[in-house]
Amino acid sequence: MAERTHLTDRLEALRNHFRSGATRPYAARREALKRLKRALLDHEEPLLEALHQDLRKPRFEGYLADVGLVHSELDHTLAHLQEWMRPERPGTPLSLQVSHSEVRAEPLGVVLIIAPWNYPAQLVLNPLIGAIAAGNCAVVKPSEQTPHTATVLERLLNEALPDQVLVVQGPGRDMGPALIEPFRFDHIFFTGSPGVGRQVMALAAPHLTPVTLELGGKSPAIVDRKVSLDRAAQRIAWSKTFNAGQTCIATDHALVHEDVLDPFLAAVKKHLHRFFGDDPQQSPHYARLVNERRFRTVQGYLGEGTVVHGGKHDAADRYIAPTVLIDVPDDAACLQEEIFGPVLPVIPWREREEVLAFVERNPFPLATYVFSDDR
Repeated sequence: MAERTHLTDRLEALRNHFRSGATRPYAARREALKRLKRALLDHEEPLLEALHQDLRKPRFEGYLADVGLVHSELDHTLAHLQEWMRPERPGTPLSLQVSHSEVRAEPLGVVLIIAPWNYPAQLVLNPLIGAIAAGNCAVVKPSEQTPHTATVLERLLNEALPDQVLVVQGPGRDMGPALIEPFRFDHIFFTGSPGVGRQVMALAAPHLTPVTLELGGKSPAIVDRKVSLDRAAQRIAWSKTFNAGQTCIATDHALVHEDVLDPFLAAVKKHLHRFFGDDPQQSPHYARLVNERRFRTVQGYLGEGTVVHGGKHDAADRYIAPTVLIDVPDDAACLQEEIFGPVLPVIPWREREEVLAFVERNPFPLATYVFSDDR
C-alpha cells in the first residue's frame, strides 16, 4: 500500500509539472532534448556494456541499433522541432470568412511508454524523444528482462530530465495494471507482443486513453528464381542473425522458388560461415537469446524440420546456432508463431498463388521482403 501511495504521489507530481506549462515552450523542449543528448553521450559506454551483459550484444550491434539510432532521432528532431511546432493555416470555408482557421499541435499531458527487451534502449528513448518534442511529460517502463540496461537508462533519465520523466521498474504483469488502472494517462505507447498489447488496450479502455501499439507479426522473405541469389541469401542470413534474430522485422521464413532452392541454401550457409566462422558460439559478433524461456521456445523449433545448417544449442549459454530448416510441415509452430530467434525455415514454391496463400495464413506481417528482378 505504501509503495502504491508513493507511486501515485510521483505520478501526480508529474501531472502538476505538466500543468505548470514548463514543458510547452519551444525553448524548453529544445533544452530538454539537448540535455537528453548530452546524457546519452555521457552514458554511452555503460549502455553498450549493459546491452552486452543482457543480450551479449556485440558492440557494433549495440551502437548501430540502440545508441546510434537514438542519436540520429535526436538530431533529426532538433533540426525540425521549430518547423513541427509552427501552426498550420488551412483554408477557411466561405461561411466562416469573418474568422480564420489555424491548426496547432498541442501536447497531450502525461504519456506512458512501455518498452520491450530486444532493443531495450532504443525502444525506450526514441518514443520518449517524440513525447518530449511534443511538450509532454512521460512515465517510462523499461523491460525487466534486460535489467542492466534498465538500470543505466534510469540513471541517464534521472540525470537528464528529473522533473519531466519518471522511470518505473518491475515486472510488466504487475506494473502495467498498477500504473494504468488507477491513473489516467493521456496516451500509451506500447511495443511488444499482440497478446500483451490486447491487455494494455483493455486496461486503457476504462479511461478512454488512446494507445499506440507496435506489435509483432510473421515477416516472410519471398525469393524468386529471377534474382541475384547471392545478395538475397546474404541479406536474409544477416536479418535472421542480427541480435540473434530477436527483431520484430527479421525474416521469419523464406519462401524460395524451387528452381533455385539448392543454390539458395548453399549461399545462406556460405554467408553464415562468413559472418560467424566454424563455431558461432565462439564468435564475438553473435548475440544470445534474452532468457531461458525464450531459449526453450526457440529450441523447440529445431525439431520441426530437417536441419541443413546449425542446430547446435547450449542452454547454460542461452545459445542457439544460426539454423536453417527444410521439410517443415505446414502446421509446425515455427510457421505459426513469430520465431524471434536465429532459426530460418525455408519453404519451396512453384506458383505465385502458393506464395499468396501461404502468406495470407498469417495476416498482418510487420514486413515483407521480396527478392526478384522481375518487375
